[in-house]
Amino acid sequence: MKDLDRLALPGTPERDFLDQVDPSSLPRHVAIIMDGNGRWAQGRGLPRVEGHRAGIHAVREAVEGAARLELEALTLYAFSTENWKRPRWEIRALMALLKEYLQKELSALVDNNIRFRPIGRIHELEEDIQRGLERAVAATASNTGLLFQIALNYSGRAELVDLGRRIAEWAAAGALSPREIDEQWVAAHLETAGCPDPDLLIRTSGELRVSNFLLWQIAYTELYITPVLWPDFTALHLVRAVADFVRRERRFGGVVEPSPGNAEDELEET
Repeated sequence: MKDLDRLALPGTPERDFLDQVDPSSLPRHVAIIMDGNGRWAQGRGLPRVEGHRAGIHAVREAVEGAARLELEALTLYAFSTENWKRPRWEIRALMALLKEYLQKELSALVDNNIRFRPIGRIHELEEDIQRGLERAVAATASNTGLLFQIALNYSGRAELVDLGRRIAEWAAAGALSPREIDEQWVAAHLETAGCPDPDLLIRTSGELRVSNFLLWQIAYTELYITPVLWPDFTALHLVRAVADFVRRERRFGGVVEPSPGNAEDELEET
């Protein structure tokens, strides 16, 4: 892992974890539901848009932290298909902040070997935003480090509906047989194709729901809920979530073989 001093100070529990952890035990892909911008602003007597603006700093922290941990992928939930129900002024502010982020952060993504990919119904966004996203994708296409996915105008249900429509079109055209479709085929035709499913899903602000995010991909994802509001989220919070993940036992629907001395206990628990 790169430059640990930027993630945790020497002598802290987080640094002890980073110094001792086996890199192979870290999650390959972390996804984050960024929540709490409005409450952060409200608690400070500020307009909601200031919470969104402050949240850009947390995006930088999460991307930098994921890159320094040498994770394979980071996916941030930035704007859902349901978010169009928000007031128009708030949507305009969010889109303006997205443009600002793309303009200011592209050089940092390129310099830090980070590959950028938006997922969602991008074709429904404003044309200038689409062009900005296309520029970022093209500029980082040859990078080989962290894959940074940002979910825009995205929802898990919409993703599955869109794939269902394409399947129907391909089948009607005789280009697809039902026998070809299995779980691997579906995964290879989702927007996240080529990216491993998230090992860890972090949600900020303490809410206990997945909010229509990566519904297919998070079938066996570990969940980590933190009360920290998104604008206050730092790389250190990411390290703490990863440390919690490493301590867990993942079974993927199976069971851990009992040791000979505990076989009876295992049977009783079953």
